[in-house]
Amino acid sequence: MMPSMFGKINDGATARREAKERERIAAERRRQAAGLGAGNQAAPGSLQANTAVARMMAKMGYKAGMGLGKDAQGITAPLESKLRPKNAGLGSVEGFEEPKPMAAKENLPAPQQPPASAKKEKRWTKKASLKKAPVLTKNELLAMRAEQEQDEQPAVVQKVIDMRGPQARVLTDLKGLNDEQEMEANDVPMPELQYNVRLLVDEAKADVVRLDGQLRREQEKVASLVREKEKVSRQEALQRRQLQVMERIAETLEQVRVDDTAGMLTLDGLLHTFQNMKSLQGWQPLLDPKFGLDVMKKWKALLQGDQPFDFADGAASMGPYVQLVSEVILPAVRISGTNSWEAREPEPMLNFLELWEKQQLLPPIMLQSILEHVIMPKLSAAVDSWDPRRESVPIHVWVHPWLPLLRERIDTLCHSIRYKLSSVLHVWQPHDSSAYAVLSPWKGVFDSASWEDLIVRYIIPKLRMALQEFQINPANQKLDQFNWVMLWASAIPVHHMVQMLEIDFFSKWQQVLYHWLCSPNPDFNEIMNWYKGWKGLFPPELLANERIRMLLTAGLDMMNQAAEGLEVVQPGARENVGYLRATEKRQFDAAQQTYQAVPGAAMADLTFKESIQAFAMEQGLLFMPRVGKFYNGMPVYEFGIVSICIDSVKRLLYAQLEEEPIL
Repeated sequence: MMPSMFGKINDGATARREAKERERIAAERRRQAAGLGAGNQAAPGSLQANTAVARMMAKMGYKAGMGLGKDAQGITAPLESKLRPKNAGLGSVEGFEEPKPMAAKENLPAPQQPPASAKKEKRWTKKASLKKAPVLTKNELLAMRAEQEQDEQPAVVQKVIDMRGPQARVLTDLKGLNDEQEMEANDVPMPELQYNVRLLVDEAKADVVRLDGQLRREQEKVASLVREKEKVSRQEALQRRQLQVMERIAETLEQVRVDDTAGMLTLDGLLHTFQNMKSLQGWQPLLDPKFGLDVMKKWKALLQGDQPFDFADGAASMGPYVQLVSEVILPAVRISGTNSWEAREPEPMLNFLELWEKQQLLPPIMLQSILEHVIMPKLSAAVDSWDPRRESVPIHVWVHPWLPLLRERIDTLCHSIRYKLSSVLHVWQPHDSSAYAVLSPWKGVFDSASWEDLIVRYIIPKLRMALQEFQINPANQKLDQFNWVMLWASAIPVHHMVQMLEIDFFSKWQQVLYHWLCSPNPDFNEIMNWYKGWKGLFPPELLANERIRMLLTAGLDMMNQAAEGLEVVQPGARENVGYLRATEKRQFDAAQQTYQAVPGAAMADLTFKESIQAFAMEQGLLFMPRVGKFYNGMPVYEFGIVSICIDSVKRLLYAQLEEEPIL
């Protein structure tokens, strides 16, 4: 079926063609007409009635009887006026005829009238609007088109653009417009088969997804049922044990009843049992931790037996023995711990907990409750009130005993302790050994990062200042500053300790040894004893370090050179220089490989210091930093036999020749 709009377009085109045909016939008739007779009277308002206008029109080539206009299709008779009824619209009054052109007195064809049988259509009424234009089938439209082409002259070919497919098609006729096979022939082979296959695949995929979802739900249901079964099994076992305990209690009560009936029951036995239980009400566990152990052992054997404590699904809280401990023992411990126990005296609480836990009379859940609600609040309050500057007892004395029990809970206390220590270490001086006594026990308690940060920030800078002020004098040696530093050898990380000694101690120590060996007639026995004495001052953890051993060996090598009569090599000219040169060479080689890997890299890409280092390497000159030497805040380097300073910001090189700084 064709769209309804195409039918309307075709009707309009047909109407225009019929109008043109009527105009052509009328023009032909006017050309054949001779005009008006002599006896006929011109109609009022016509061209013949106005002689002036008729003469003017005749000069322009107008002939009587012809129509106006280029194609002689216009009317020449004036319109007749006719009064319309009041408030009447066009076509609203039946029987009223509209004014017509005065064509009766001219030889012009009258307008074609519709057949008499045709009824006047009221298009403006509501019923008329409900009528729809007739829908023509494709075959009827093609037949009508063929008949019109036979009756008319060849018309202009109209193009139809079909936008229904994936690509637009341009058609010159209506043949094959709805032929889907022709439209899809150029797209894919067998489109119907492929569509059906895709439909089957989509349905199969939907079934797979649905079945997979059902399978997962069933698997989850099975897992849930398994967990529920295990939970029910545990509850069943617990209830069975409780039932056995209750049966034993019932048997005991029955035996008491039998003894009472037989007259064998004594009040002493019952009174002794109830007195033991009642005496726990006024019990102070921190003063007498052993009291009540025997009674609780009997009740545990009766209520708990040899069964271990079970914490699954809160089963421990429902056990009869755990309930007994929570109602009889735990309140007494809480009262004593809150009212009479001091956190700075941990022994009473520790003795009670260790004794009852060793006897396996304190369930783990009760121990955790005591730590959480009694121990931790007391310790936190004591740490908050602790002042390292005023208290004589170190804090680790009353905190470290709780480490095995607190475990991860100690982290909350460590944060407060580090803050307290930091607040006083910024005014600490190296000669005060109390800081080591307070701080060193926490090396294994604090995490490594926090400990190193505390040492590097507050301890090492003060110890370096002490070493820099330390004087090495074999004639009158004072070891105060050196002993201050060695005191911290076990607390400071090894790599920080080695670096500090190498820069601030061994540089001076080797220089003193070098000048002593270069003096006239040195006493080698005295020098050897001096060397052994210094080596004995280093703790084992430092002597085990390779770098410390190398620095000590450098001094021993100088002594051997002097004893053999050889020229003593200046400190740092062999081992240290070789070590530093190797380090500098590795850095330079790495930089060179980086620059060679980038095509077009030049010396301009190097920094100012790297350029000087590269030049020294090319010339075979020694380029190394002088340990502990600075000039105006800039490090001093050895450049061959010259001391230099590098200002990388201003890109300036300062050299010192004969005690005169040269730019």
